[in-house]
Amino acid sequence: MLEKLLEIKDLSVVYHTDEAHVYAVNAINLEIGARETIGLVGETGAGKTTTALAILRLLPEKTGHITQGEILFKGEDLLKKSKREMRGIRGAHISMIFQDPMTSLNPTITVGDQIYESLLIHNYEGKPRDELYKRVDELLELVGIPARRRKDYPHQFSGGMKQRVVISIALACQPQLLIADEPTTALDVTIQAQVLAMMYDLKEKLQTSMIMITHDLGVVAQTCDKVAIMYAGEIIEFGLAEDIFESDQHHPYTTGLFGSIPDLDIEADRLNPIEGLMPDPTALPCGCKFHPRCKLCMEICKTTLPPQWHEGDHMISCHLYSREK
Repeated sequence: MLEKLLEIKDLSVVYHTDEAHVYAVNAINLEIGARETIGLVGETGAGKTTTALAILRLLPEKTGHITQGEILFKGEDLLKKSKREMRGIRGAHISMIFQDPMTSLNPTITVGDQIYESLLIHNYEGKPRDELYKRVDELLELVGIPARRRKDYPHQFSGGMKQRVVISIALACQPQLLIADEPTTALDVTIQAQVLAMMYDLKEKLQTSMIMITHDLGVVAQTCDKVAIMYAGEIIEFGLAEDIFESDQHHPYTTGLFGSIPDLDIEADRLNPIEGLMPDPTALPCGCKFHPRCKLCMEICKTTLPPQWHEGDHMISCHLYSREK
């Protein structure tokens, strides 16, 4: 069994606004082991990015609040760390690749200096300036960018190349945990495949654990050891990748996600989307949060929180499976 690197216990996050309280993450539990990759999957508004920002303590100070739970990194609760301690952890031990490479880089600073800044902040191995710039060159070469381009500015790079620069910044100090938030969303399909392959190779080479945040089950199939399906701030299904992709037993929402994937072997004029919309996070429905959209909804689903059904590492939170016992 892999050593636990990160444990999230009963984590809840609420955004407080003048108009309402937004219940973004609701009592989730998640574990990731050393050198393991977990896919965090769900539609926009499921709570995936909020979970990542909570791990790094980057929630908006005035509106975002962690109302309960623990986030244990190597056994230490990140929620009890001071701001100064968290600055030492971000980048050095836990890094994040943000969603849009077009806005993640400073347009007025060369890409080399932006990588250098990350190394300088964490006093990477106590090396002098010249040694740090050699490390910058190594990092650029590592992600497939010639070292001579470190004096170029972000506008001189394509979208795929910018994403490679962002990845090199995230990996600069060889963190133990990398959080990738929709790292290929802004890229075309061909470049997506290249970036995913490169990230997988770097993960294996550097022995880094990773949380891959995505809405694309195809990305998960290529990169992840385990999968957590999120809906309305809750993890409603969890399991090994083979459990999710090969099992006949799924939460109805997961079944809907698979039904939304185009299949080249089946002739169809249209995709088969999940009907309805994600519930309003300021007024979540009672019972199972998915019941307003579920074709298999029963009366109990409308009033009672579903229990968790377990088979090995596979967990499904649904009344259908408790009924079968």
